Amino acid sequence: MDKIVIEHLTLTYSDGTESLKDVSLSIPANTITVLFGPSGGGKSSLLRILNRLNDLADVTTLKGKALINGKDILSPEIDVSALRRKVGMVFSRPVPLPLSIFDNVSYGLVMAGVNNKKRLAEAVEMALTQCVLWDEVKDRLNAPGIALSGGQQQRLCMARVLSLEPEIILLDEPTSALDPLATAKIEELLRELKEKFTIVIAPHNTQQAARISDTAAFFLQGELVEYAPAETMFTLPKDKRTQDYITGRFG
Repeated sequence: MDKIVIEHLTLTYSDGTESLKDVSLSIPANTITVLFGPSGGGKSSLLRILNRLNDLADVTTLKGKALINGKDILSPEIDVSALRRKVGMVFSRPVPLPLSIFDNVSYGLVMAGVNNKKRLAEAVEMALTQCVLWDEVKDRLNAPGIALSGGQQQRLCMARVLSLEPEIILLDEPTSALDPLATAKIEELLRELKEKFTIVIAPHNTQQAARISDTAAFFLQGELVEYAPAETMFTLPKDKRTQDYITGRFG
């Protein structure tokens, strides 16, 4: 069964912007799926729908279904806090909390009511290890998170998500503020993490989309133009608009 199934999803904001137009796609588990295309195409809106962040936006129309493990997460009965633990989100700029490295990673667990020190310590070590950050920070866990480099801060934010043991990780341009070396580390990390998690990412350029994706979805002005395995999408796209975008003719 596919991990995520989007069925006829339409989203309109109160200013009249139609951000998603009857979008349908299925995302398999344990893959990296990229959403790419020009800005304003609906990629971030789709990511935000998947963990109900759009609840905070001024939305006038939201129709269709967004199924995770077969359950419609847009249903009013859904426990949104539980959903956000299952579906973690990483943003374009790393935003460490004004806390220690340890407390940054354990923050979500503490907010969820976990106060057993041994369990918190184990969760922090596991998450930092998964983000290939443990060896770099294990001797200074009480140092402020803000003292880390940009690339380390982004991995710290990913560790904060992973400490909650999610099933899905959403990333919105997670390397746009990072240098090439830090970007390469994050990309390598994502390839390792897909063994355990389902990853959906809106990368900040087409080159990154081609490098890291298993499947790719091209969005243009709210429309899902094409959705295909990455090797097909970036070498033999079916739609001329996709081809023009990938080859740099527009965007």
